[in-house]
Amino acid sequence: MARYGEGDKRWIVEDRPDGTNVHNWHWAETNCLEWSRTFFSSLLSNLTILDGEGNLFIKTTSLRSLDGEAYINVRKGKIIPGYEISLTLNWHGEAKDSNGASLLQVDGAVEIPYISDENADEDPELRITVNDEGPVGKRIKDAMFSKGKPLILEKVRVWVQSMARGGPVKDELEKKPAPSPSPSPARPAPAPSPSPPTTAAPKKETSTSTKKKEKKGVKSISMTERFNCRAKDLYEILMDENRWKGFTQSNARISKEVGGEFSIFDGSVTGTNLELQEGKLIVQKWRFGSWNDGVQSTVRLVFEEPETGVTVVKLTHSDVPEEDRYGNATVAENTERGWRDLIFQRIRAVFGFGI
Repeated sequence: MARYGEGDKRWIVEDRPDGTNVHNWHWAETNCLEWSRTFFSSLLSNLTILDGEGNLFIKTTSLRSLDGEAYINVRKGKIIPGYEISLTLNWHGEAKDSNGASLLQVDGAVEIPYISDENADEDPELRITVNDEGPVGKRIKDAMFSKGKPLILEKVRVWVQSMARGGPVKDELEKKPAPSPSPSPARPAPAPSPSPPTTAAPKKETSTSTKKKEKKGVKSISMTERFNCRAKDLYEILMDENRWKGFTQSNARISKEVGGEFSIFDGSVTGTNLELQEGKLIVQKWRFGSWNDGVQSTVRLVFEEPETGVTVVKLTHSDVPEEDRYGNATVAENTERGWRDLIFQRIRAVFGFGI
């Protein structure tokens, strides 16, 4: 999916003078990044974590940064959030002795490197750092982690739920009632013409009014990518958990056996190896944690070497659901973007396989 502001103009509705998106037919897209900064700043600033328990005093102070993208798409009245953000939060801690005298004051940061609509049902990773790693500083840091982490993640869930309800767009939708059509002048009814009596035939319901078109419910993604490397090298990168950890900067467990299981992107994606041919073919079952229970897709990666040192990868990712368990209808778009930006492009950047 295109980033905010980069969409095809044919599908993005500009603000009309009357404020109307006729029939809500096209995508209406709203950038929510600045709204999110304000939202998180309000939720997470000056948040008391400990107020004397164990002679520790800990609180958050301010939102240091929030980067990435966050937007709301609306089509036919349906709210579709999309976001990939990271944030950093400042915090302050102090330890006192039994007489109330200060032993140590520290400052630190809380980092949440990845909050994504694809993982809306999962708590994101949270890291805590402190500027003093001595015994007292470590005690304050440990207390911040044990007591602060659940409280901060609770606030993150509040934002995720707010985005799912429309964020800043929800109020605007409620304030903008659809324009009522202006009444047309009444026309005199024609005089009834005499006609012979007839027996009324029973009404027939047309199929268009009673039969709904069934949705297939799944989509397929096809991509062809070129790399400046041997096919066996690219195959090995995709099947090696240590290299996965390296180029994605996330945890991974990958079996190299047919029938073996894998878990990538900190457990957000899990699956099973169906078919493996070294340097030639990878076929796997893939499942995202945000999908409905039991839903699985199939990934097929074919490796070709049209010339020495050049590898062409043909990806087919089939049976991708149109919506996740939260009703987000950007699953296929986000999945395609993930393959392009989080896998293929990062492999080129980290291993120098760009063409």
